[in-house]
Amino acid sequence: MKSAIIIVLTLLTMSCSSMGSDPDGQRLEIIKQSKQYNLEKESFENSVEIPLSTGRSFFSIFIDFIADGDNRRPKTALPEDKPEISDLKNKSEDLRFIWFGHSTLLVDINKVRLLIDPVFSDYASPVNAFAKRFQSPVLAVNEIPDIDLVIISHDHYDHLDYETILELKDNDIKYIVPLGVGAHLEGWGVAKEKITELDWWDKTNVKGLEISCTPAQHFSGRGLLNGNSTLWSSWAIKGKDQNTFFSGDSGYGEHYKEIGEKLGPFDVVFLENGAYSLGWKFVHQLPEEAVQAFIDLKGQKLVPVHWGMFDLALHSWHEPIERVTAEAKKRDIDIITPRLGQLVSIKQKSVFEDWWSELIHTLK
Repeated sequence: MKSAIIIVLTLLTMSCSSMGSDPDGQRLEIIKQSKQYNLEKESFENSVEIPLSTGRSFFSIFIDFIADGDNRRPKTALPEDKPEISDLKNKSEDLRFIWFGHSTLLVDINKVRLLIDPVFSDYASPVNAFAKRFQSPVLAVNEIPDIDLVIISHDHYDHLDYETILELKDNDIKYIVPLGVGAHLEGWGVAKEKITELDWWDKTNVKGLEISCTPAQHFSGRGLLNGNSTLWSSWAIKGKDQNTFFSGDSGYGEHYKEIGEKLGPFDVVFLENGAYSLGWKFVHQLPEEAVQAFIDLKGQKLVPVHWGMFDLALHSWHEPIERVTAEAKKRDIDIITPRLGQLVSIKQKSVFEDWWSELIHTLK
């Protein structure tokens, strides 16, 4: 049974254009110079050696995933605020953002518009069988005007989306990605000159923004045979007056303190908070660890992401936000919890309600 599942998954992913392309040629030669790349193993690795899972086999985890879980998907649509296109016509000088669910963010900073880890298709997987989104995005990606930059944290399907890239590839947009991820983009038709690939602690300046590729504790791969062939990262984005951080996917580690010391403090911190388990806590931090990471980063306002759109773990859909808000309250952290699609300006006073509690109570 186990062998059959692995064979089927291998054949399915190998036959999909969405699987992407492995780094080769000059790109691979640059990768080999990275301190994060192990030449003997021919793969990237974390700063500290960690297990991907703690004592459970891939097969047992997979069986749990395909079994029905307890409230892992909401029973009705989550509340959302559909932004007016007219409100997005002009880019904001001050930092403002829209959360589309999971880790997809639209961020304006110093009149530069960023789209971070954009996933707008129906499934966060190579085939239309797993990880179906809870509901459609509040906007289609082609409705978002005047995008300047796309920033990708790593190449997993819930962060790098083939169909979304196809929608964007012919637009006048620059892509900033970790080492190796450019191979996927080029394979899907993005022009090479639009792509900037960075190693940890590398920086680039685009339209007045200083964008730093920073460490994360995770892994990569879009098929069963190319694990860790591309780098994973977090990102620090500094404008004239604001400084923000996006964690990508990461387990909790000392890298947060190092980033905070070198590049903080941060006005707004978008931190992973979902798809976690004690079984794989070293690559996906727990909600309480996310709050500690926020403190390590010297953050001012916390925005929990990586929840609220895909069923990628065994916890309920609402557990991540309940746990992180409880811990934030206990530690007197300023936390922002927008609805899907809500346009949030950091300069304006906004009221954020625990809308998930209302929904859970209604459905009981």
